[in-house]
Amino acid sequence: MDAPHDADRAHAKLAESASTLKDSAVQQVDSADRRTELAADRTILAGERTYAAWVRTGLAALASGIGARALLKDVVFPWLATATGTMLILFSAFCFVAAVWREMGAGAPPPRPDIKRLPAALLLVMNGFLMLVSLAALVGIWTARS
Repeated sequence: MDAPHDADRAHAKLAESASTLKDSAVQQVDSADRRTELAADRTILAGERTYAAWVRTGLAALASGIGARALLKDVVFPWLATATGTMLILFSAFCFVAAVWREMGAGAPPPRPDIKRLPAALLLVMNGFLMLVSLAALVGIWTARS
């Protein structure tokens, strides 16, 4: 008489085990999806750090180019001071272009991240302005009296 009762218990235990296994599989899928979303967020943030590094380098090169022209004009030949400033300012312009190019580059599309990317229009406007500042500085060091 215990056999049918034992069979019912075994069947209930098996059903409970299957339910636990099913819940575990759902948690693993959810966990993997969440890890993928977090990886996508980290990718976007890393891209923004790279963008900021390019802009920071460009601004430093711009300031160095203007400073080199001003500080070196009495130390070395005037043409050498102007050439040094020119190279640094041209490098700053390159950095501003590279910043936008790298940030807007295609790359692998991340899955739906929780955070949003910087708007492309903002990148183009800001770096376009910085390019104009670089060009104005270039004109300034070439037209300034020694």
